[in-house]
Amino acid sequence: MIRTTSPSPAPHISRRGARGLALAVAAVVPLALGVAVAPAASASTAEPGGWARVAHLSPDTKSVDVQMTALAGGDVVYELDDVAYGAVSDYIPLAEGTYVVSMVPSDAADDAEPVVQQSVDVAAGAPLTVAAYGRNAELDTVVFEDDLSAPATGEARVRVIQASTVEPIVSVDTAAGRPIASDVPTGSATDYAAVTAGEWDLDLAGADGVSSAGVDLPAGSVSTIFVLDTASGALTAKAVTDSATLADMPVGGIETGGGGTAGDEEAPVGLLAAGALLVGAAAVTMFARRRRTAGTAG
Repeated sequence: MIRTTSPSPAPHISRRGARGLALAVAAVVPLALGVAVAPAASASTAEPGGWARVAHLSPDTKSVDVQMTALAGGDVVYELDDVAYGAVSDYIPLAEGTYVVSMVPSDAADDAEPVVQQSVDVAAGAPLTVAAYGRNAELDTVVFEDDLSAPATGEARVRVIQASTVEPIVSVDTAAGRPIASDVPTGSATDYAAVTAGEWDLDLAGADGVSSAGVDLPAGSVSTIFVLDTASGALTAKAVTDSATLADMPVGGIETGGGGTAGDEEAPVGLLAAGALLVGAAAVTMFARRRRTAGTAG
């Protein structure tokens, strides 16, 4: 059984992005190519120290634009636009240091106050997840420490992050009756546990009943099961692959939750954004056209 612990997306050229575009692409290029590359020169060191990603887990909060800013110097090192409910970004390689993650509604004015602002300390070799959760009137943030250690052959490693707003405490079992996580409060994560790899049918139990959801946990993967809300107020679950293999850099594309105000799934276009800056203005135009045809994450 997984034991509970204490509470411990694609880039887009926007009106907020002009001053941080070059730095954003510097982060996207190594992420899209799957290789470890030094971050932008304005970062605090020449080599990436750790990684961070962001998750939008507030079901009644509209799509948001996200910026990650280095506390030292104030440079925008990464940004995402139109991040919808249930979306979890790629891991962003970052130099060691303190960063501020800010979220504003996607349709807000340029000088709008963030609805979420959270500082995060990035350490060498330490991946983190920064999540905004709760109802819009009472938004909160939490930083989870991720562990991407590889599982044994034929197994997967998994944890549960409880982000439901309709059930304050949730237990997760397999449909066959095997307990996965018991009494997990909203805004908290369980420890990782080794499990048999494969497709699972889950029962998500709260005070008002049981909902079902299916997840796939590939062999050799490290995953997080996010407990989310559906538009009808029931529970659902989404498995996000934190790392499919043991590598220098975490891997995994944009994954989205299955309920709430989520829309259509958004195509990951980080590689297109990187290529746009490399090939020049013509490719930027192509990227903008491609971005307009993509759906929202959901």
